[in-house]
Amino acid sequence: MESDKSSLTVIVPFYNEETTLKKSVTNLIIENVADSIILVDDYSSDNSLKIAESLVREHPNLLLLKKETNEGKGSAVYFAKPYVKTTHVIVHDADLEYYPSDITKMFEISKQNPNSLIIGTRTQKGIERKKIYKTLVFINKLLTYLFNILNLTRITDIATCYMLMPSNFYKEKLGKEKKFCVEVEILSQFNKSNNSIIEMPIKYTGRKYSEGKKINFIDGFEILIKIIQYSKLLYFFKFSKKL
Repeated sequence: MESDKSSLTVIVPFYNEETTLKKSVTNLIIENVADSIILVDDYSSDNSLKIAESLVREHPNLLLLKKETNEGKGSAVYFAKPYVKTTHVIVHDADLEYYPSDITKMFEISKQNPNSLIIGTRTQKGIERKKIYKTLVFINKLLTYLFNILNLTRITDIATCYMLMPSNFYKEKLGKEKKFCVEVEILSQFNKSNNSIIEMPIKYTGRKYSEGKKINFIDGFEILIKIIQYSKLLYFFKFSKKL
């Protein structure tokens, strides 16, 4: 059932994104899909914070939050919790790899399915993908395959940034992961809620490490560990032992 009262907050976590932050946020503003945009600085050491402050002066409706330590993407995402006042929330990376026009499409699906998690998948055929590291794609496929086995799901992309979720779920069920394992936490916890997970194809332009790409093989290993720790089968096994 469609909800006329649906509203959306877009959280933009950033760390040392001085070359992409302004354009990324400007693209969001132009798309005009968000009721609220929250920028979260994860204690950048370059000019990112100054750029963000300039954006806020130019667009006073933006909210800028400043962390006093660098802890990782997840910590920045969850730092915004007290400031989210809308029914739904999504994270938008500041690296220009994703397209805000896809948020608009995802939000329309969410209005029809307000209790669902809407995922923007980058792996389905026929979508626009540029500058992709084949090794990272292969690792993502392996991790996604493992996630599906351990959680009895059919998800095609567990590492996508675009996950549009109900705000009450974001506030009440999430908050443990400080780094790049935030997406695994979102998927795992939502899967345990027994509400539906809906995928939608999105465009994606992966950047190079020379352009500032941050996720690496160590992050991939940490994601692997978290997939196992959060797995639905392990959860049921622990629960059955208590009984």
